[in-house]
Amino acid sequence: MVTTWTYVFIGLFLVLPVMAHLRRTRRKEAEARAAAERGKLHSSGPRAQHPHIDISHCIGCGACVTACPEGDVLAVLAGKAAIVNGHKCIGHGLCAEACPVGAIEIVMADPSMSADMPRLSREYETNIPNLFIVGELGGLALIKNAVNQGRDCVDTITRRLNGRRAPSSGGVDVCIVGAGPGGISASLRAIQNRLSYLTLEQDELGGTVAKYPRQKLVMTSPVEFPLLGKFKKLQISKEELVQLWGKTVTKANLKVQTGEKVNEVARGQDGVFTIRTTKGEYRARSVILALGRRGTPRKLGVTGEQLPKVMYSLIEADAYTNARILVVGGGDSAVEAAMGLAHQRGNKVTLSYRGAEFSRIKDRNAKRIKDCIGSRKVEVLFNSQPVEIKEKSVLLQVGGTLREIANDYMWVFAGGEPPNEFLKKAGIAMGDRDLTAEARAEASRVA
Repeated sequence: MVTTWTYVFIGLFLVLPVMAHLRRTRRKEAEARAAAERGKLHSSGPRAQHPHIDISHCIGCGACVTACPEGDVLAVLAGKAAIVNGHKCIGHGLCAEACPVGAIEIVMADPSMSADMPRLSREYETNIPNLFIVGELGGLALIKNAVNQGRDCVDTITRRLNGRRAPSSGGVDVCIVGAGPGGISASLRAIQNRLSYLTLEQDELGGTVAKYPRQKLVMTSPVEFPLLGKFKKLQISKEELVQLWGKTVTKANLKVQTGEKVNEVARGQDGVFTIRTTKGEYRARSVILALGRRGTPRKLGVTGEQLPKVMYSLIEADAYTNARILVVGGGDSAVEAAMGLAHQRGNKVTLSYRGAEFSRIKDRNAKRIKDCIGSRKVEVLFNSQPVEIKEKSVLLQVGGTLREIANDYMWVFAGGEPPNEFLKKAGIAMGDRDLTAEARAEASRVA
């Protein structure tokens, strides 16, 4: 016999899980809205490639949120997907792939949001014909994007040549500036497409990647290199990637002129480019810039910064032990360097950041640094900045007070001065401010 209590228990069995689900949903929404408010303090929106969500088609399933490896870029608010931290987006595009109803399209930021970024066509071409930009310099920091763009640019150049080759006075078919992921990909594709090419690198093979800290993970999605095939590993270390490129140099007979900085790129009236470097002068029918955006490290401008203990990049963390170390910065590079140094024997590591909290680091780094703080491997001083650097100490402004800490080594990760002057000298338009009215109208139509 069914009693009233039976119905009560059945009702509770059905209702309680629903109520728990609603509480979780509300909590997630509250967290997402809080993240969105924090995001507004650091950026008014995405600066480069990012997802555009068609709300009329979105079903609020959250697949895009789960697919994004950068943490809280996306969230489901009021039953629809939304961008809550656009400044963290680096163009993976995995959200668009994961959406089951095709409600997400990857688009470029509005020109007003990327005023200090080169204005590029859909083929990554600047306003100067046959002068292309790939990778981080064009607004996308992800290795996968740089590799794909380098390859695609060479394919575009090959189609335009249509079997023609430049005369001897015209130099090579393509000059590739930079031997990081985008430059190596473009060089391999040039070999594959049988183009004559010249690859110049101011530092060493691997570019910026070669300067990453040891064991830094540099891929988060599969990528396909020309001549090498597809790499399906979701994560690969800096060492593995640089070693792979080293083998490729031999296998594909890839020629890279390292230690040669490009000072100027100029297109002549005959359409041929002249490339002037620290070692010579070359000519090419097309140019691909794969320079990166870091440029010259940004200085703090404080007394004592010229001391030899102050550095701006960390290559081998295990070379520093039993030391009192200060790391300055609040981005991924600073956090990763601090954690890497903290794991070396006897080090005491302090991380100074002028912000009130970390707001622009990858989700995995946010979790790891939280663990390091909890275990006291790293001391983090928020709302702080160095005001004077001494031989054996550093004076910091922490909140409204001065604090002096003992110090042997100091690393500054305050970003870099992008090569805007180099781009301006080449005549490359930045954002939409350097375009003519006609070109701006065309750019708006294409975008």
